[in-house]
Amino acid sequence: MFKTIEWTDDGVRMIDQLKLPTQEVYVTCRTYEEVAEAIRSMLIRGAPAIGVAAAMGVALGVKNSGARTIPELRADFDKIADTISQTRPTAVNLFWAVKRMREVCEGLLTVARGGTCPDDIGSPPGAPMNRGATEAEKIAVAKARLIEEAQRILAEDIAINEAMGRHGATLMPDSGTVLTHCNAGALATGGYGTALGVIRAAVSAGKKIDVFADETRPFLQGARLTAWELAKDGIPVTLITDNMAGHFMKLGQIKAVIVGADRIAANGDVANKIGTYSIAVLAKENQIPFYVAAPLSTIDMSLTSGEQIPIEERSPAEVTHWAGVPTAPENIAARHPAFDVTPHRYVTAIITERGIAREPYTESLKALSA
Repeated sequence: MFKTIEWTDDGVRMIDQLKLPTQEVYVTCRTYEEVAEAIRSMLIRGAPAIGVAAAMGVALGVKNSGARTIPELRADFDKIADTISQTRPTAVNLFWAVKRMREVCEGLLTVARGGTCPDDIGSPPGAPMNRGATEAEKIAVAKARLIEEAQRILAEDIAINEAMGRHGATLMPDSGTVLTHCNAGALATGGYGTALGVIRAAVSAGKKIDVFADETRPFLQGARLTAWELAKDGIPVTLITDNMAGHFMKLGQIKAVIVGADRIAANGDVANKIGTYSIAVLAKENQIPFYVAAPLSTIDMSLTSGEQIPIEERSPAEVTHWAGVPTAPENIAARHPAFDVTPHRYVTAIITERGIAREPYTESLKALSA
C-alpha cells in the first residue's frame, strides 16, 4: 500500500500526485520551503493531507532552525508558520494544523521561560522540559516535541478516516453504483480516505458497490487519482466525464453520491472541488442522496455560511493547457476557481468521525464539535 505522506530522518516524504497515474514517484522535502511549494503546486493535495503536510512542514522548519535562544526559535516558528499558511486559502485543515502546532510551541516555550503550561503540553517521553536546563537543551526538547506532534496528527488522521468509514458505510446502498467527485481517498488524507474511506468500509462490510469517478476537470483528480486508487484496491470503478453525471442519474444508474470537503461552514454549506455544486443540484433533482465525508477539523464553526469561505482562484493556464500542451486558442481568457460552495439544503448528511450530522446542521454540527 502506498503512503501519501510520512516523516523520515531525511525530511517529509510524499507521493508526487502530479506524476500519477503513470508514475508512482516519491519526493522528499528537506526544507519547510519545499513542503510549502509541494502544497502550493498540488504535488500533495486534499484538505486532510494538506493539514498533515502543514504540520510536518512546520516541524521540519523548526528542526532545521539554527536558533540558539528561545526568542530566536519563536521568531523562526512564526516565519515558518506564516510561509506554510500562505500556500492555499480554502482548505481549513491547513490553518487548523498550523494553529495546533503553534499551541504546542507556545506551551513549550512558556515552560522554557519558567512559566506554567495550563494545558500540560508536555515534552516527548524521556525528554522532560526541565526549567533548569540550558537554552540549547530546551530548544532540543521543543524541536523533538513538535516532530512528535506532527506525527501524531498523521496517526490521528488515519484513525479519524477509519472511524468515518464505519459511520458512513451504514449509509451506502447494499449494491449499486456510487458517484464520487475529485479525489477524497488515501491520497487526499494521511491514509484510508474520507469519501473513498466510506466506500472502502462499505465494500469491506460486504456491500456490492462499484464507483463512477468523475474525471474532475481541469486537474483530473478523478481520472488520475481516484480511478488509480480504487483500481489498486480492486474496487470496480468506471471513469466518466464531468458532464455525464446527470445522464446516468436520470437513467437510475447512480444510487448515491459521496464527496469530501475542504471547508464546511457552521450551517452545513460545503466547499469542495469545483463542480461539486452542480452534482449536488443534479442529485436533488433525481432524488439521489448526496453525502459529504469530512473530519471535524474541516468544519469551520467561525463561519456562519459558505458565503464567507475564501475560494482559491488558480492559474487560467490550468484550464487552457494540459501538461503544458494548449487545449484552447492562444491568449483566450479563462477562469479557474478551484472550489465551489454547495448550500446545505442539497446535503443529505455530513459524515464525521464522531457520527453523522443532518439538518439542522447549525445544531447537529455544533453538537458533534463540542
